Amino acid sequence: MSTTDGQDRRSCVSCGINIAGTNAAAFKCPDCGTRVFRCAKCRKQSNLYECPDCGFTGP
Repeated sequence: MSTTDGQDRRSCVSCGINIAGTNAAAFKCPDCGTRVFRCAKCRKQSNLYECPDCGFTGP
């Protein structure tokens, strides 16, 4: 799911909400390069996230 390009399947890795059509961030995992998506609320609150592929955690 993390490497899918379909917008309807994107979800925040921190809270799990569907982020399609929202002000979300997409970035590559610092360890493995998997594309990670985070919603604006989780970014603002600095909620922890975990890469679904390698398990890397970050704020």
